[in-house]
Amino acid sequence: MPQHLLIGSIQPYSGKSATIIGVAHQLQKKGIAIAYGKPIGTCPSETAEVVDEDVRFIAQILNLPNSCLRPTLFALNAETVRQRIQAEDLTDYAEQLRQYSLQNQEFALWEGPGSLEEASLFDLSLLQIAQALDAAILLTVLFDPISTVDAVLSAKARLGDRLIGISLNDIPPGQLTFASETIKPFLEAQGISVLGLLPSNQLLRSVSVKELVRQLKAEVLCCHDRLDLMVEQLTIGAMNISSALKYFRKAHNMAVVTGGDRTDIQLAALETSTQCLVLTGHVFPSPMILSRAEDAEIPILAVDLDTLTTVEVIERTFEQVRLQEAVKVQCVRQMIAKHFDTERLMAQLGLKPVVRL
Repeated sequence: MPQHLLIGSIQPYSGKSATIIGVAHQLQKKGIAIAYGKPIGTCPSETAEVVDEDVRFIAQILNLPNSCLRPTLFALNAETVRQRIQAEDLTDYAEQLRQYSLQNQEFALWEGPGSLEEASLFDLSLLQIAQALDAAILLTVLFDPISTVDAVLSAKARLGDRLIGISLNDIPPGQLTFASETIKPFLEAQGISVLGLLPSNQLLRSVSVKELVRQLKAEVLCCHDRLDLMVEQLTIGAMNISSALKYFRKAHNMAVVTGGDRTDIQLAALETSTQCLVLTGHVFPSPMILSRAEDAEIPILAVDLDTLTTVEVIERTFEQVRLQEAVKVQCVRQMIAKHFDTERLMAQLGLKPVVRL
């Protein structure tokens, strides 16, 4: 029986952490004790030790003691890549992982690299990690009606029998039937188990106001206790007020980026479905705007950036959205319970429910 399940992906931000949280929750409900590890750190903490923030977060969510956390070997960044290329780092990471897996035989979920190739320089590509751990692989795949089948078939050819299944994630509502009735049967006929068909969810694609503050290095001018609001859309308030109102009324849970001197746009945004105002140029709003925002409980952020740069930072934040909020965790658990075949996964891994007295 494989003692290790490695969750990988074809491209970054495909839902690995979400899948781990959801699947682990289902396994725990069936009485299975799990360990968790992320060999390659990508989100190092601000402390001196090399501990990935995803590891801290998932350990907290799954209520895992330190004894159930597997080691993060190094943080993947420009400096560690330089050290490896220039032969300053000659560590045999695959052997470290191999030796560790021999000493710990409990069932463990591992989070793999962001793609099939990532960390090959360190001999820790997805397949290399699986070989070191003797692990089965579950791939998370962002759904695309054109490229998904090609990508999955290519991955199967590279990963071989270690690939025990895939989860197709972020499927638009209009593509669910095509995914379930056409793509899934085709892939199953090629020997690829499709264990999950997860529909798109706007909440999971959203970012918190707190994260926008961090990414923009913004100053919070009001409503400091409302930074947990989730932003689903980005709107630029650079048009005339009539056009702005029409646009704002169609949007939902938006962040509005506008100049600090555009009082008319700011007022219009505060009357619609706005989660935060982002004022560019470090121009502070009028007392009237601040008072209205306090009444509406809508945070106002001031940034010392121009509008174009601000929008670029926010768009990049949406593209690299992470799972760090309790409301998202609950959503993920519900989606995995409904749209992922955990029992089939357990059967493939030889896992059986445990009745604890």
